[in-house]
Amino acid sequence: MSPQSTKETFMSVSRISWLSAAVIIVSLAAVPAALAARCGNGPGGFNAWLTGFKSEARAKGISSGTISRALSGITYNKRIIRLDRGQRSFKQSFEKFYARRASPWLLNKARKKMKRHARLLSRIEKRYGVPPAIIVTIWGMESNFGNGSAKLNIVRSLATLAYDCRRSAFFKNELLAALKIINRGDMTPKQMRGGWAGEIGQTQFLASSYVKYAVDFDGNGRRDLIRSTSDVLASTANFLARKGWQRGQGWQPGSKNFRVLKEWNRATVYQRSIAKAAGVLARR
Repeated sequence: MSPQSTKETFMSVSRISWLSAAVIIVSLAAVPAALAARCGNGPGGFNAWLTGFKSEARAKGISSGTISRALSGITYNKRIIRLDRGQRSFKQSFEKFYARRASPWLLNKARKKMKRHARLLSRIEKRYGVPPAIIVTIWGMESNFGNGSAKLNIVRSLATLAYDCRRSAFFKNELLAALKIINRGDMTPKQMRGGWAGEIGQTQFLASSYVKYAVDFDGNGRRDLIRSTSDVLASTANFLARKGWQRGQGWQPGSKNFRVLKEWNRATVYQRSIAKAAGVLARR
């Protein structure tokens, strides 16, 4: 990616799966603590806001059918606001973070996944230039290979956060992107289940990244990052390739490809953990 924007910073922050309790890096520079404390968009005005948003979505090219299917009955979710307000920034050493996120158990499971999906991963590497070890490491660290993905209603979560006054513009863009995913037939509203901040699928894409980088690698006409292993792994590789991954080059700190890992997650301990774990897997 190009230099960090607020959106890109939050994208890497919100790629926090169920295993990521060790480090949460939150970009609050644009959202002073005082503003967050007095943010007063309570549930009372949500329905009026949603009516206005529906008109905006139609103006952006989202069909009336998609708007009706996705947003009818959507209500304000106080739990999502509590989760957003409860974020904390804290640091952990690389050694502790790596031990937690790239445990021997996870690496052993990753080796099995690499063997099981060897043919698929070879096809993906041939097309995008990203080695299997990198893709499988990210897959494991983000969601335990799809077993740790959250099940919250993504549209409801994003609508609540878009209505909230804290990061309205960012989450409104994500909500529109989620509607685009539904509008183009990749998933139904019912299938759009994920993390509290709108993370989707087995490698935790935000909706805007889903729209930009998800690919239909299994050829069924849909880009499905929740249920299709082929689409999940190829889309992850496509993301990295589009951000400048150098085919055939290494990925250790100081390399061009390590800088690409920064586009996946801004936390240095996360980048280093991906690089180290992938190095272990590549030497299998």
